[in-house]
Amino acid sequence: MSTVATTRMSSKGQVVIPEEVRNRLGIATGTQFIVVGENDVVILKTIAPPSMDDFDGIIKQARRQARAAGMKPSDVTKAVAKVQGRR
Repeated sequence: MSTVATTRMSSKGQVVIPEEVRNRLGIATGTQFIVVGENDVVILKTIAPPSMDDFDGIIKQARRQARAAGMKPSDVTKAVAKVQGRR
C-alpha cells in the first residue's frame, strides 16, 4: 500500500522525505537518487549498486556478447588506452 504525505521545499531547494515514507522504503542517510521532472511531476528513484550475483551476471553477459562480436582482450586494452588518451 502507498504511503502519502506532504512536504515543502526550502529556500535552498531541499525537500524532506517524511520519516514514515523513509522508513517504509528503507531510505537511509546518503541514499542517492535520480531525479526526473516533467510538467508538475517530480520522480525520485533510488540508485543502488547491483548485488555481486547481479554484477557477475552482467559481466558474464558482456563477455558472451564480446566473444560473439569477435572481440579479443587486446581490443579492450586498446579501447581503454584510446579513451585515456594513450593510443
